[in-house]
Amino acid sequence: MATAQLTASSISSRNVSSFEGLRPSAVQFPSVVRIGTLTQRSFRGLVVKAATVVAPKYTAIRPLGDRVLVKIKEAEEKTDGGILLPSTAQTKPQGGEVVAVGEGKSVGKSKIEISVQTGAQVVYSKYAGTEVEFNGAKHLILKDDDIVGILETEEIKDLKPLNDRVLIQVAQAEDKTAGGLLLTEATKEKPSIGTVIAVGPG
Repeated sequence: MATAQLTASSISSRNVSSFEGLRPSAVQFPSVVRIGTLTQRSFRGLVVKAATVVAPKYTAIRPLGDRVLVKIKEAEEKTDGGILLPSTAQTKPQGGEVVAVGEGKSVGKSKIEISVQTGAQVVYSKYAGTEVEFNGAKHLILKDDDIVGILETEEIKDLKPLNDRVLIQVAQAEDKTAGGLLLTEATKEKPSIGTVIAVGPG
C-alpha cells in the first residue's frame, strides 16, 4: 500500500487531483497559519506559565464536638531589651483567646461540656491542634483536652489548671557539686521534685 506525506505547503488544488476519488477544491492551505493578528512564528518564543492556586481564607468556622477555636497570640518579635528576633529565633506561642467552642462530647448517656468559655485566655499543649487562617489572623482548632489551663495574666503562677492537670514549681537545680565544683547548664541534673502551686478540678 502506497503512502504519501502531506504538508500544509504541499496540499493545493493543483495536486489534490492526483489522489484517486478526490475532487479538486478551491480551498488553499497557506504555509503560515494566521490566528487573528498572530502568526505561527509568533508562538515560537511564547512561554506559558501555570497560575498559582491561592488557598481560600476561612470567613466562618464553627467547632464541632469537643473542639475549640483559639486565636493564637502574636509571637514576640523582640527581646525585653529591644533586640529584634529573626523568625527562626522567635518562640512559637502556646496561648491565645478562645473564639468559639463546640457543643461538647457524649460519653455513654452523659454529655461532657467544654471546660472553657468564649473570651477566655488559655494555654495549650505545644504540638496540639490544626492551624488555620481566619479573619486575617492565625487560629488553632484543638480538642478541649489539649487545653492545659486558663491564664488571664502574664504570670504563670496565676495559671488555673483544667481537668486533671497540676501546676508544679520545679525545684532549682544545684549550681555546684558537693565538693564545690561549678556545674554548666548541660551537666546540671534536672530536678524531679517541686512544689504544687495549683490543681485542676479532676
